Formats: sequence, structure tokens, C-alpha cells
Amino acid sequence: MPKTKVRKKSKKNNQSSESSQPQLSKKELRKIAREKAKDRQQVISAIVPILLVSVVVCAVLSVIAEPKLGVIGGGGIACLALSYRFPRYALYGFIFFLPLSGTVTYLLGGNAILTLAKDGFFFPALLAVVIFCLKYKQRLIYPPALRIPLIIFMTYAGASLLFVNGAQQLSAKGEQPILLGILGLKALVGYLLLITCIHYLIRTKKDLYFLLRTQAVLIIVCCALGFMQYMMLKTGICPPTQGSGEDLFKASLDSRCFVGGALLYSPQFGVIRLPGTFVAPWQWGWFLISSTFFAFGTAFNDKSIIWRGVGIVAMATVGVMAVLSGQRIALALVPVSLILLLLMTGQLLQPKRFLPIAGGLTVILIFLAQQYPEALSGSIDSLISRWNAAPPTHFITHQLEWAMEQQQGFLGRGLGRATNAARIFGKTVLVETYHSKVLYELAPLGLILLLSLFTVLVITTFKSYRSIKDPNLRGYGASMFTFVLFISYFPYYYPLDVDPVNVYYWLAAGIALKLPAIDRQERAKNSTDGSGSQKLSKKELRQLLKSQQEIEFR
Repeated sequence: MPKTKVRKKSKKNNQSSESSQPQLSKKELRKIAREKAKDRQQVISAIVPILLVSVVVCAVLSVIAEPKLGVIGGGGIACLALSYRFPRYALYGFIFFLPLSGTVTYLLGGNAILTLAKDGFFFPALLAVVIFCLKYKQRLIYPPALRIPLIIFMTYAGASLLFVNGAQQLSAKGEQPILLGILGLKALVGYLLLITCIHYLIRTKKDLYFLLRTQAVLIIVCCALGFMQYMMLKTGICPPTQGSGEDLFKASLDSRCFVGGALLYSPQFGVIRLPGTFVAPWQWGWFLISSTFFAFGTAFNDKSIIWRGVGIVAMATVGVMAVLSGQRIALALVPVSLILLLLMTGQLLQPKRFLPIAGGLTVILIFLAQQYPEALSGSIDSLISRWNAAPPTHFITHQLEWAMEQQQGFLGRGLGRATNAARIFGKTVLVETYHSKVLYELAPLGLILLLSLFTVLVITTFKSYRSIKDPNLRGYGASMFTFVLFISYFPYYYPLDVDPVNVYYWLAAGIALKLPAIDRQERAKNSTDGSGSQKLSKKELRQLLKSQQEIEFR
């Protein structure tokens, strides 16, 4: 009997809450319909002129030069203009286009300019965000704790650009040291303001889940395309790497297959380096490593069991491609990243959720090992031989010692001088670890200032995720914080210099820093609905009111 009474009371409360919800009048409904029609008209009036100009440019360039150049020129103009006019959609386009950019680049001919195509989405949208913040006096540097270390670092980097790259420009022959330095600076902090963009892009919990769920779907799509690439090579649809001698051990665009760019497939020597959907194999390896953190967050923390299943599938596909792609660093770091996430997020303390997922992934990997034993053994043998030939500790130490020996002046040897992506503007050197690269370009003080900037970001993301009360949002925050921590101090290779980590790093930080505001928003909403959720403290109420006072970025 007591249980029946509780049910009746609960049902009565639900009915009363439903009846208390305001009903819109016909006049209000008509007003909403008129506003929607007006918005559609504004969108159409903005898009049509842009598309007309793009078509004209495309036609002119196709006649004067070639059709492919016409498509690139017309499409570029449309992308830049539409990204500035609709920055919210441009930011989504930037994030979703990134893992497919290598494939698109080589489908359109592999022009060097096309490697910067993703920036056609980001920088016009960023300009719109900057203008919005200046016009309405909104915060541009987010989080506020990042402001002082960023100003100090940018002052030092600006001095290096002016006095070192500028001096080189005066005596340059066949080089553009200033442009070299600008690209070098972009590689260091060019996407930092993505944090601010994410702050305005994610307005509600719905926006957050949309971004993270589509990221999980994108991981599955890219890994599926990478698997098809592997099967086309394995079955002979695409020929293996051709040539003799050293050519059989170098990734080449001549061996390109289905998606992505340069690849190496010489199974007779146990050497496979697939690029997946990216330009180069090492970018694909770091995509797999980065995807572990995003897929893990969805697999363990999404509120929907269906989407948790999608996250598990994404994790499984990452594990499969870490083996089949022949990427030694992915084979080593994907399991390490998974273990680190389990420890940092506390999922080991939840066996009901952890054990089924761990069991499922184990079964998949065992099946994979039985189906493709040569790929697994080849990847493991390659990893062991590489480790024995150049142990990471010795390699990192050697790189740092070399960078110290190459020091020249208080401000370093100039921005971009060790940035591979900037080589089109001048002579660069290959430095294979990130901190040694920064040390070479900006001297010890520059490295200290950049690490200080990263440290402040790590501390603020840690404080942000620890302040979250909702367990699912807190789990997402822990995953994003772990990624920021992992990449900030990772000493091997230079992940922060290449796609996609140079974007995903700031994306993860932006998500982690936005989560507390969404958590407060949801708890305030639940408390007004009478759902009995935890109440906000006075400090949290002030923060919520302050965030509500921010003008919405459209």
C-alpha cells in the first residue's frame, strides 16, 4: 500500500507540473512562425550572392587556367565568405572536416594550398568571434587565467619574429623569413582561440552531446575508410609500394590507395605505414591516439545507452586500425592512453560498466589477432626493433642536447626554423621532438614561457572538471583533462605541431572549460523543475548569472 501511494503522488506531481507549463497562444505561435520565416529569408539572401560570385570566379578560372583550379578558387571564396557569415556552422565544419582533409586534398590534386583548406573554415569564423567579442565587450581570452601567460609568451614570440626573422628577411635570398615565422607561430598557438570559439559554440547540454557524438561517428567513419584502404592493398586492388632499395621502405604518393596521401605497403619486408584519411602516416597514428580519448568519453559517459554503444564501437575501430595501419606509436600509445584514462577517470571503481566494455574489446582484439596474425606480429616486431635501435629516453636526450648546442642568441634561431609545415617559405631543419623544436626556435626562455602557458591551461582544466557535480559531465571533463595533460608534456615526437593534435588539444581544453557552466545550467534547470537535484551554492549562482548575462553568439 505505501508504494501505491507514492506512485499516485508522483503521478499527480507529474500531471501538475505538465499542466503548469505555459501554453502558447495562437498569436504567439504565429509570431514564432514569422520569426522563423524571417530567419530563413535572411539566410537565403546571404547565401545566394556568395554562391553567384563563387560560380563566376569558378567559371573564369576554369577558362583562363584549368577546371580544377576553377573549382578550388570558387569553392575557396564560398568557404571563406560563408564561414564568416555563419561562424557557428563553420566551426562545426572545421572540426568535422579535419580528419578528412588529407583525402580531400589529394582528390583535388594535392596542391600545397589545399593542405590549409581547413583554415578556410576556422579563421573566418574566428574573425567573426573576435569582432563579436569586441563589439559586445565579451571575454576574448578564455579562461581568464590564461591571459597573462599568453601575453608574456606572445610578447617574447613577437620579439623573436621582429628581431630574428626580421633580421633574416633583410639578407634573405630565395626565402621569406617573416612568412616562415608567422607559420611557425601559427603552429605553436594558432588554434588557441578555438577555446573561446568552443565557449560560444556550446550553449547547452544538447550542443555538447551533438559535438561529442558526431565526433564518435566520425572516428568510426575514418577508421572504416582506413580499413577499406588496408583490405584493398591486401587483396591486390591497390598495388604495393613499387621500386627497389630504399624506395621499398619510404612512404610515397605513388602508392596512394583509395583515401589519404602517401603510404608504404611492403608486406614482404613486414613494413606497413598507412595514412588512413590523412596526408601522412604519422598524422593518422596521432589521430588514432587522440580518438581514444574522445571515444572513451562517449563510451563511458554518454547518457544514452545507444550512444555509449557507438562510443564502444569507436574504441574498437581505433584498436583495430592501431594494429593494421602499422603505426608503431599508435600501437604503443593507444593501450597506454586507455589505461591512463581508466586510472584518471575512476572507471576501474565501476566494475559493472567497466568489465563488459573491457571484455568486449578484448574479444574483438583476440579475434583480430587470429584473423590478421601477420599484421599484429609485424607491428610488434617493428615497434621492438625501433625501441632497441633508438630507445625513447636516449633519443629525447640526444635531441635536447643537440638543440642546446645549436643555440644562437637570446631569442633563438627564429620562429618556423624547425617547423616542417613552413618549409615552403625557407630553409628548415627536422627536429623530431616537440620541446627540442621549441628550444631550437625560441631558446630556453621561449620554451619555459610556452610550458608555463601549457601548465596554466592544465591547472585550469583540472579545476574545471573537478568542480562538476553531474557524473556524466564529470567523466567527459576527466577524459578531456587527461588528454590536455598527456599532450602538454609528452616528450616524444612533435604531436602539437601536426594535424590533428594541434586542433584537438585546444578543442579538448575548450570542452573541459565549458563543462562547469553547462553543469550549473542543468542543475539550475532541474531545481526549478522540482526534480530534487543538488542546489547551487551562492558562488555557483553568481557564476551562472554572469554566464547568462553573456550575449549569445549566433
